[in-house]
Amino acid sequence: MKLNNFKYQGSGLNRFFGPLEAKIMEILWDDSEEMSIKEVHGKLEGEKSLSFNTVMTVMNRLVEKGVLQKQARARSFAYSPVVSRGVFMEEQSKELTHDLIEEFGSLAVTHMMDALDKVDPKLLDQLEQHIHDLKKER
Repeated sequence: MKLNNFKYQGSGLNRFFGPLEAKIMEILWDDSEEMSIKEVHGKLEGEKSLSFNTVMTVMNRLVEKGVLQKQARARSFAYSPVVSRGVFMEEQSKELTHDLIEEFGSLAVTHMMDALDKVDPKLLDQLEQHIHDLKKER
């Protein structure tokens, strides 16, 4: 699943979603059960001015984007994330990295390498091993 609106200024989920979308996704990822719109609306603390219809509209847009799935219940619908938060972040970072390399080529790789001086040495060891494995495969 590729989301098309990456925001450089944001952080965390706000890079991929609008503020309310991000809050709804956090609620659904934190609560491992599927939830109705009413249940999500009730968990949006501090957002008392939000109407039920606003929450319903945003949740249905998340279904259209392919991030949430919707299943019929007795008198309502149950919503749940299509993938876990970890899988979502993995997929999005992979898509973003591929897009950067496709558009900027060696410049993107050079800047990624420059940023490595700020990462945990264990990550550098993992990267070194991964590069070694890729070279062996070729």
